[in-house]
Amino acid sequence: MAKIKVKNPVVELDGDEMTRIIWDWIKEQLILPYLDIDLKYYDLGIESRDATDDQITVEAAEAIKKYGVGVKCATITPDEARVEEFGLKRMYRSPNGTIRNILGGTVFREPIICNNVPRLVPGWTDPIVIGRHAFGDQYRATDFVVPGKGKLTMKFEPADGGEPVEYEVFDFPGGGVALGMYNLDESIRDFARACMNYGLNRGWPVYLSTKNTILKAYDGRFKDLFQEVFENEFADKFKQAGISYEHRLIDDMVACAMKWNGGFVWACKNYDGDVQS
Repeated sequence: MAKIKVKNPVVELDGDEMTRIIWDWIKEQLILPYLDIDLKYYDLGIESRDATDDQITVEAAEAIKKYGVGVKCATITPDEARVEEFGLKRMYRSPNGTIRNILGGTVFREPIICNNVPRLVPGWTDPIVIGRHAFGDQYRATDFVVPGKGKLTMKFEPADGGEPVEYEVFDFPGGGVALGMYNLDESIRDFARACMNYGLNRGWPVYLSTKNTILKAYDGRFKDLFQEVFENEFADKFKQAGISYEHRLIDDMVACAMKWNGGFVWACKNYDGDVQS
């Protein structure tokens, strides 16, 4: 039997432990005997990432941008114990986080409803689609242990030579921890478009959840840019489709999700989407 020719290359991202064995079996038994395919191989096993100072992960993400599609195996995100186990040079960031940050994409999770499988929430008769913003926030944050008493500030220096802006974050009376994170307007707009297009395709309403009452500038920016994209690009399309878009506080959204039957797209910030999905 002639093999099916796959026109475009596919980026292959090998992983850790049993996934390497499972993926190799899948390739040898189910893919290579039937497909004439050009696999661009990148070894994202923890030893390979350590040997390249994690540059292999960046190269793999750039390859996905070039060829348009990649298949990734599960990988280890090392903690202190894994660093000791593998003798790593340092505690590397999540490969998934690095790849998503470079691709700037959105991760959608839509469950499959099986009528013969009991549901933990009986009222969920339709899927709830989680749209996770896969860029920035905690997954590209700078965090550190504050060693002792001192002042923490945050400074922004405009590239156009404008006046720097500096904020006092906290005056530490003793040791503690600190975190700084970021996001981009265009990435948030792309996230909004992806979620709203998904809602249009499924014919379901779209909800964005944030905590803008607490993070008034950060989460407020998500709320404002989603509303901007909706009004400028999707309001008429949603009206014709008979669906809606709405922002809700995440507390309220969780309560609504438990009461509703499903059949909606839930747009979540990066960390919230990780937890929900």
